[in-house]
Amino acid sequence: MLSTLARASAKPSSPLTQSLRPSFVRTAVPKSTRIAAFHATQRQQILPPLPQTIEGTANDPTPVPTPEPVHGSYHWSFERIVSAGLIPLTIAPFAAGSLNPVTDSILCALLVIHSHIGFESCIVDYFPVKRIPLARKVAMWALRIGTLTLGVALYSFETNDVGITEAVTRIWHA
Repeated sequence: MLSTLARASAKPSSPLTQSLRPSFVRTAVPKSTRIAAFHATQRQQILPPLPQTIEGTANDPTPVPTPEPVHGSYHWSFERIVSAGLIPLTIAPFAAGSLNPVTDSILCALLVIHSHIGFESCIVDYFPVKRIPLARKVAMWALRIGTLTLGVALYSFETNDVGITEAVTRIWHA
């Protein structure tokens, strides 16, 4: 069909080819219509990409970090134990109906530890030391201050008020 149309365009055009030609031939699209709608500013990246270079050679060994009990399989096991320990400590006070302050305090401590570990993982994942060391340091200190503030606030709430379990029970039945 297109070859027929091309041959027809070389010869004097017939009325049929004149009506079909706009359907098959694409005119140049103006540059202004190629830009997506609703873009008022040009695209800027927050962090420009690093230069694509290779450090060393392909035969260099991968550096193996020294084993530490705080960062590794022990750390992973501790995170899982804390996460698994939160399940019965969250359900037990409401199911049994007891208001034991020791259980309530352990629940608060595990919530603080679990939150700290989770937010620390987010900071480690999204604030690389090589790219933005200052932002990583500020975020880690903000996390430490927030964790300490939360711990003090929960301690005050546990000792001077009804406690977290009773507060949740009262809110639930309100």
